[in-house]
Amino acid sequence: MRSARRLPLLAAMVWMTILGSLSAQTDKPTPYNDPKPKRYDLTKRASEIDPRAKEHPEIGFLFKDAKGKVMDLQHATVDTSVAPQGKLVIWLMDHNAALFQRVASYGLHGIQVHYANKWFGMLKPEVRDDGSSLGKIRLEAATGDDITPIVTIPQPDSLKERSLQFVKWLAKEHPQGKWGQFLTSDGKDLRWDKVILAGASHGSTTAARFAKHQKVDRVVMFCGPRDQLDSWQALPSATPANRFFGFSHVLDTGWSGDHYCRSWEMLGLTEFGPIVDVDTTPAPFGNSRRLTTNADVMKNVNRAHSSVVPGGAAVKDAKGKFIHEAVWKYLFLHPVDSVGKPVAADPECKKNLKK
Repeated sequence: MRSARRLPLLAAMVWMTILGSLSAQTDKPTPYNDPKPKRYDLTKRASEIDPRAKEHPEIGFLFKDAKGKVMDLQHATVDTSVAPQGKLVIWLMDHNAALFQRVASYGLHGIQVHYANKWFGMLKPEVRDDGSSLGKIRLEAATGDDITPIVTIPQPDSLKERSLQFVKWLAKEHPQGKWGQFLTSDGKDLRWDKVILAGASHGSTTAARFAKHQKVDRVVMFCGPRDQLDSWQALPSATPANRFFGFSHVLDTGWSGDHYCRSWEMLGLTEFGPIVDVDTTPAPFGNSRRLTTNADVMKNVNRAHSSVVPGGAAVKDAKGKFIHEAVWKYLFLHPVDSVGKPVAADPECKKNLKK
């Protein structure tokens, strides 16, 4: 009788062991079986993927501009000839071919989605600078949840839902890429623990804000984050602080205004090493999360702002090669548990920037 009673318990323990084993397997990168391995660059309009997608002309969010140019074209990349990392980069800015080439070469999957992010220039100064609205709007644009009455961004037009629908489409239409590994077992959400949020300027700021709310694998912040009058950067974070990586140019106006030093310190990045000049310190840059460059941009502050991202503004050496290849690879692939030693906050960095 006692043995009979133990059977259900033993069966349950065996099944839990099997489930644990399956779970562990799904956390590993899914290998490719592509008969013709290569890099794929894929596109699809958001409005064609999801019929629920809508335009929001009140914030300048359209599927086509006044000249008929398609605005909701989304991009994806994967290289099946490279060993997979099992991580999905979601890029929060306009498509960047040079960045996507590198993402794919690192063994990462990448997507760029069209979501309702055109609200920034529509805000009145008194709303934009009130100290809390920017962070709330960013979170609503990312999640589709009703966070603030200032904007109305329904779920189908949010970063989160657009990303989910795009990955579901890719999993169906491009089986060679093994996109299904980034979906939950019920297909109702992304595996955010496998997601790398990345962006530049406005995009890096929204990436950091969303990562405060949703735990992700890591955040790559080019020339950002800002929202220098908001305080969300110091909120409790769903994503551990060691998973935030920042890179900016010292001539960027985000430095002259203390925007970047403020955000980086409020995010807790002083715990992982000092600000490191990547032009004088080689990889792995002291395992720091705060990287800067003083590369020659001909004193052009606009170029300085975008020079840290792969592309036309990035700095090249005498042989025509980008000088920050090692930095870009570090930002996306450096082990998150390898960190520098804590340092004190910069007493010269102003935290209260309100007039």
